[in-house]
Amino acid sequence: MSGLTSPQATAALSTWLKYLEQLHTSAIDLGLDRVQLVAQQADLTKPAPCVITVAGTNGKGSTCAMLEAILLAAGYKVGVYSSPHLVRYNERVRINNQELDDSEHCLAFASVEAARGETSLSLFEFGTLAALTLFKRHQVDVVVLEVGLGGRLDATNIVDHDVCVITSLAIDHVDWLGDNIDVIGYEKAGIFRSGKPAICGQPHPPATVPAHADDIGTEFYQVEYQFDYQVEADRWHWQAGAFTLTDLPLPSLPLPNAATALMALSVTNLDISDNNIVEGLRNARLPGRMQRVSEQPLIIMDVAHNPHSAQYFATQLAKIKVQEGKHNVHAVVAMLHDKDIAATVAAMRSSVDFWYPASLKGPRAAVADEILLHLPPDCRGFECPTVAFDQALTQANADDIVIVFGSFYTVGQITTHLKL
Repeated sequence: MSGLTSPQATAALSTWLKYLEQLHTSAIDLGLDRVQLVAQQADLTKPAPCVITVAGTNGKGSTCAMLEAILLAAGYKVGVYSSPHLVRYNERVRINNQELDDSEHCLAFASVEAARGETSLSLFEFGTLAALTLFKRHQVDVVVLEVGLGGRLDATNIVDHDVCVITSLAIDHVDWLGDNIDVIGYEKAGIFRSGKPAICGQPHPPATVPAHADDIGTEFYQVEYQFDYQVEADRWHWQAGAFTLTDLPLPSLPLPNAATALMALSVTNLDISDNNIVEGLRNARLPGRMQRVSEQPLIIMDVAHNPHSAQYFATQLAKIKVQEGKHNVHAVVAMLHDKDIAATVAAMRSSVDFWYPASLKGPRAAVADEILLHLPPDCRGFECPTVAFDQALTQANADDIVIVFGSFYTVGQITTHLKL
């Protein structure tokens, strides 16, 4: 966009982010030509000796968190790039599970700005290149990249990765990826590389996924075929071929993603012991994913924002109610209007006793009335998630559950509200 003046490297992070938001014509612009050109010029396509890229409809963040925790337990220096953030932009880049100072992000932005010349970049593309810059600058051993949208045309796909992962496949982001699961599978499989291992944690994926792996000669590892897992009481077991890990601790994050993460690590040349795996599984946490923030009443926040993730959330809630003797569930929900609100709410209907739908703000935001269309007629809407949340707390008893879900924006606002 003409008329914009590039900030100084010493400018505030908020100044840089405002500049980057205006730099390109659209926030999302799928395609690799522009970002790949800048990455090659800046030598960013191999930011670490080992790179693991993680795509999928749901479960990307938790898979990355478990990879990170196990690698840290094994003594590696680990960089993680994820999106979106809940509260602060700094959450998108972690090195050894720590956020970086604003100044480091600004220096990285200035480096990318110098390298791009006249090439226009979206905010996500710019941020991806800045993250790769930070990983190179800090000389990390392993980089874990979370794909932003799709896979084939996502900015993270410019990287020369060693292992790639598909966590799950479902219809989401219809405006960009369409509503055809075969097409979505092909887009996700676009991160596969010839001769490199690719892990699929989705049981029975659309045929386009293994077909693409076969077409380009990818080493394909499919759950229930090349690897599998079983739960037994409070432990679980994992196996791949003749190799077995038994009596593993159940992680706080989704078990299918843990099994997928173990398969991804098993095909690297990294030195990881059984004890490292146990320690990592016990330590792995991720804000906004089955996050318990209070006990009386029990408050759980989850960014579940589509039918697939909502169904998982509902299943976990049912277990908690039985195991911990909880009574009513009070649900604070706010969503984006380009999500499948009807099916997401339907997946939670049988688990929720009282609803507190709220409006979000912004061009993609849904208002409470859009959610009320799919709720019982006696429900009322709230102007924002924080007002809805405060009302839920006044209505909930000590043995009830208050849940917050529907969007990263929703969980982010309550995270700030609670000063977590």
